[in-house]
Amino acid sequence: MPPDLPALRRHAVARTLFTPTTLPRALDKLGFVQADPLRAPARAQDLILRHRVRDYRAGDLERRYPRLAVEEDFFVNYGFLPRELAALMHPRDARSTWSAARWRQAHAVLDFVRERGAVHPAEVDAHFAHGRVRNWFGGTGRASTELLDDMHYRGLLRIARRDGGVRVYAAREALPPPADAAEARRRHDALVDQLIDTYAPLPAASLGQLLSYLCRGGVPQWQGERAAALARARARHPVHRVDGTDWLWPDGENPASRRHRDDEALRLLAPFDPIVWDRRRFALFWGWEYRFEAYTPATRRKLGHYALPLLWRGQVIGWGNLAWREGRLDAQLGYVSGRPPREAAFRVALDEELQRFTDFMMPR
Repeated sequence: MPPDLPALRRHAVARTLFTPTTLPRALDKLGFVQADPLRAPARAQDLILRHRVRDYRAGDLERRYPRLAVEEDFFVNYGFLPRELAALMHPRDARSTWSAARWRQAHAVLDFVRERGAVHPAEVDAHFAHGRVRNWFGGTGRASTELLDDMHYRGLLRIARRDGGVRVYAAREALPPPADAAEARRRHDALVDQLIDTYAPLPAASLGQLLSYLCRGGVPQWQGERAAALARARARHPVHRVDGTDWLWPDGENPASRRHRDDEALRLLAPFDPIVWDRRRFALFWGWEYRFEAYTPATRRKLGHYALPLLWRGQVIGWGNLAWREGRLDAQLGYVSGRPPREAAFRVALDEELQRFTDFMMPR
């Protein structure tokens, strides 16, 4: 039987909030972990992984990254994904055309990186003195940092590690292009399948949005193939209409299964968590619109600077703004109904989640 909306909601929560496992296995099961530089009080990638990795602490991904088979790269957004998946996007067409002078700069930097093995942006800046450039939000930044970012996007460099949150670059071996049109389609379909696997079950309109992001950022060389890729995805995976909306999920999964049950755990979720990311689906599941307001002027915020949706018993009933001050967690909570649930079980679940969050923030 086709699932109803509550079944789709239970399926979405159960399939992505899997039993905590090791970091490599969690990264493989998620397929893509979106990154964000803000710490509120930890970065988005850490907030996402803490629910899915046993004994996870803030910064574990950065500390262990050099030994993991993952890459920092641009997919639908910037984040972390398995190395084999990242390779499917390269060689990547650039979003802009470089001049001959820019190419000479890039080749000189690439030779410098190859000679050093891995370089910090400050080393490149000190050696080449590229100067400063105006960035997209009106400030200025190092021209060397911008060049390194562009070289990373084009596949000339990879992220070897981070030092204090700053990306350290190494040369990347050139990857061969698809051998023919059939191989290109296979690669594209594998990337689309990962979108579905990461964010399923999802409305068809949301898959179209994700595919637009993928073709604009991850694989701009395939922008002309978006419609065909979407049609192939609808042919490969189940598509069912529920309350006037077409939904997709990976072939072989059963959203209507009774195995998908709401549990008693309370969770504060990152704004970019797979459960939260799709705002269209969020509103369908929980009946209210979540807004990420970190870049909204303070006077116009309704939820707070970095509100973490609060999931309990399968419902997102509120949000929390958390801060880490002198080794203590400060949690300011808000509720959709205007007040917290009265059940004693809620207070117990909240205390347990805040303790888990405190443990997560404590240094190893």
